[in-house]
Amino acid sequence: MVGGNLFHYRKNSWPPEEYINRTTLQLLDVDGSAPPEHALRRKLNSHASILKEFSITFREAIQMIRLGIRLWHYVREEASHGRKAPIDPFTREHCKPSASQGVPLGGMGSGSISRGFRGEFRHFQILPGTCETAPVMANQFSIFISRDGGNKKYSSVLSPGRHEGLGKPSDQGISSWGWNLNGQHSTYHALFPRAWTVYDGEPDPELKISCRQISPFIPHNYRESSLPTSVFVYTLVNTGKERAKISLCFTWANSIGGTSHLTGEHVNEPFIGEDGVSGVLLHHKTAKDNPPVTYAIAACETQNVSVSVLPCFSLNEGSCGTAKDMWDKMVQDGHFDRENSSKGPSMPSSPGETHCAAVSASTWVEPHGKCTIAFAVSWSSPKVKFCKGKSYHRRYTKYYGTSKNAAKDLVHDSLTKYMLWEEEIEKWQNPILKDDKLPEWYKFTLFNELYFLVAGGTVWIDSGLPMEEDSVGIKSVITNSKKSKKKHVRIVHKSAGLVNESAVEDSEASVDVDPSGGGDTALRESSDKEESGSCGSGGGGNSLGTSPIKSTEPVYNDDNDVGKFLYLEGVEYIMWCTYDVHFYASFALLELFPKIELSIQREFANAVLFEDRRKVKFLAEGNHGIRKVKGAVPHDLGTHDPWHEMNAYNIHDTSRWKDLNPKFVLQVYRDFAATGDLSFGADVWPAVCAAIDYMDQFDRDNDGMIENDGFPDQTYDAWTVHGISAYCGSLWLAALQAAATMAVQLGDQAFAEKCKNKFIKGKAVFEEKLWNGSYFNYDSGSSSNSKSIQADQLAGQWYTASSGLPDLFDDRKIRSALQKIHDFNVMKVQGGRIGAVNGMHPSGKVDESCMQSREVWTGVTYAAAATMIHAGMTEQAFATAKGIFLASWSDVGYGYAFQTPEGWTTDGHFRSLIYMRPLAIWAMQWALSSSKLIRKAPVVVAMDRSHVPSDTANEGGVKKIAKKPWCFGNAVFHCSC
Repeated sequence: MVGGNLFHYRKNSWPPEEYINRTTLQLLDVDGSAPPEHALRRKLNSHASILKEFSITFREAIQMIRLGIRLWHYVREEASHGRKAPIDPFTREHCKPSASQGVPLGGMGSGSISRGFRGEFRHFQILPGTCETAPVMANQFSIFISRDGGNKKYSSVLSPGRHEGLGKPSDQGISSWGWNLNGQHSTYHALFPRAWTVYDGEPDPELKISCRQISPFIPHNYRESSLPTSVFVYTLVNTGKERAKISLCFTWANSIGGTSHLTGEHVNEPFIGEDGVSGVLLHHKTAKDNPPVTYAIAACETQNVSVSVLPCFSLNEGSCGTAKDMWDKMVQDGHFDRENSSKGPSMPSSPGETHCAAVSASTWVEPHGKCTIAFAVSWSSPKVKFCKGKSYHRRYTKYYGTSKNAAKDLVHDSLTKYMLWEEEIEKWQNPILKDDKLPEWYKFTLFNELYFLVAGGTVWIDSGLPMEEDSVGIKSVITNSKKSKKKHVRIVHKSAGLVNESAVEDSEASVDVDPSGGGDTALRESSDKEESGSCGSGGGGNSLGTSPIKSTEPVYNDDNDVGKFLYLEGVEYIMWCTYDVHFYASFALLELFPKIELSIQREFANAVLFEDRRKVKFLAEGNHGIRKVKGAVPHDLGTHDPWHEMNAYNIHDTSRWKDLNPKFVLQVYRDFAATGDLSFGADVWPAVCAAIDYMDQFDRDNDGMIENDGFPDQTYDAWTVHGISAYCGSLWLAALQAAATMAVQLGDQAFAEKCKNKFIKGKAVFEEKLWNGSYFNYDSGSSSNSKSIQADQLAGQWYTASSGLPDLFDDRKIRSALQKIHDFNVMKVQGGRIGAVNGMHPSGKVDESCMQSREVWTGVTYAAAATMIHAGMTEQAFATAKGIFLASWSDVGYGYAFQTPEGWTTDGHFRSLIYMRPLAIWAMQWALSSSKLIRKAPVVVAMDRSHVPSDTANEGGVKKIAKKPWCFGNAVFHCSC
């Protein structure tokens, strides 16, 4: 942990009393209705400024003109097939991005809906890979207050009435509602997965209102965290001398965003549930044969709260009343007719007609009295269907089934369980929030960056089996044999992932891709024996006398069956589980949902050993290659047919990238060491061996060090690299060390020796070619930026330290390079207020050789800060990361809260909002706590001597690594322990 009181200060932490009257805070301090001390805060009348989008320079445009032309043709070709290209820089949303986002609704993997800080529901991602950004303005909470026998009345939508579209003919009747809230005395407080909106005397000067939004994002709880639901708890405090009748109304359109409400055939249906829960189901028929969606909105009736519903009203002149009729009814009566609850389903909506529903909850609040009203919204889309046809059941159906009425059960359980959720959330968050040694901005930014695991386009399915597959799970896959008329038939048993091949006679050859539950078992021509042959290929037998690793497929047991999980690289880059970016983001999953993290690693481990020979055109050069090369780690799990058609990314041939394979080895080892899951280690070990062996082709002079190929062959896919590079070279050295250590632990001494020898040779070459006395040069070439200071130059050292392995380099070099990054990449750009720029010339000028070298990448900045923490440079670490907070999250920044982009330029123009990599802030938290011995690591047999850490408490389901829990003798890896 950070020592001393170095960061014990409040600057930029926005204490609640600076935003809310202290008396109001005291009045609301009951049952969690008061906002927390540490949270992101905004006034509701704050201006939601339009964000400045990224643009390329003229020189960059000239450099990328051929790529741009090819990409444009590719985007058009995909559109002609009814598909959206995974990268489409030519299409812009009609709703311009603004600084308006807030905490999203729901758990992970079942579709998500975001909610802006002013209360609007937007960014609907119910269908996978589709994001409807514009707010659905009919979705609102409104309040109706009557005092003194009706002589004093207040009514207002609980959202400031300054929204684009209101008052125009297209607003479909909602301008008739009372948009009377100014927002001057109302504030929004965000601490994911909860948010608080406090109305301090608005619209009634004598009424204090707190709305608490709660979603079931609960670390290590793989059931509740999959649920598509959210609760809104209103606490009402009457400070006046008169009794007040207060009615809250929750309205919801039968829409999944965009123009989906106009397609017709949507049906609303009231229901009366158990425990006083009443509401309306909204059955939505989606277009293009997408799976249907059902919403449930509801409130909980109690002894003091009466609930009524309006099953259907229209935003235009329709058969079930208008939006104006609904509003007038609430103003006059404060409730709907009780008999509405017993009505049957509405008539289906006509094309062009918008159906909405409303739930009202009414109560009397005595003078100086308090009352609580709880609403909830849930949605059920049990089947997730991808563009190329395969469908799966979402994770939550394991508990709620696939009926369209599941939404009703979800909304009921939400209203009866939310207090238990909050207890678990507070138990998880409080140790960090109460740590006085941590900067306050860091505390709430750490939690709020987790928004991406909900709003980043996540899909969580219950099983690896597509719905259309037969129950037995057997499928034959036939591949061509060019040398004979025989074909290889592989019988694939999906539950075990086993592959057998036999030759059969057949007159016709066909080609298919095996969609087994174990991942991409695509076309291949080599035998199973050849696949496993890389393990132990360093020569010799198993000197430790343990059983050799034989299985090339994972063996799942019920305890580890968490289904399959996908999350997008970003809402603008529609590729599932992009691996070079997951490298940064994965610390969040490992810390909070380790079983999901292991599941993702198993998917990639399976993919390493298989290939898909279908041809792909790579747009950067215009050349062709095969989609997935055996031995290469895929860039992603696909877009339109995930797990079965990988590598949706087609700018470069990623089989020639130099960072993916080392990143796979490093993540596998870190997860193996952290969880202590020996079965996981054994299952993925053949893929680790194959990934290491695959890289031999890039060590062309056999000096132990890989070389880059003069094109952007790594995650910086616009930044060319020549020869040996600091980024890929450090990753390679770290991967060799991790693979050698893992080999010893799994009993493959021969492979350990092989990696060990490569490491010793490669390390000497790396330092000789790149170390310049104060930092590692960008690469060993002779280009204008070869001596640039790269913020990510110690990526390998970062993972080495995160995994408890000995440092790659001596402490002096590590600290010198990190100090250089802090002094140049951070402090010489806007005074350290925007993070670490990717590239900086030693002259102190930003490296503008390409668009990415001149950008600040959020996740890379967090990774550099984590590396600094591991090196004992905590002051520099928090100074570095604070720039991301100031630029992205603070009220003086660019307005990127809850939509943190991949990066921005030094003048604040963003690229790729809502991006995966910023989850790397959890690498900082990992670094802060990795000095603790959480529990016993797996048995370690070191190269020449061993050290096994002692047992300690098992917390949170993850085994964290002690700082350097074992060492290597001088004959292997040098360590200063």
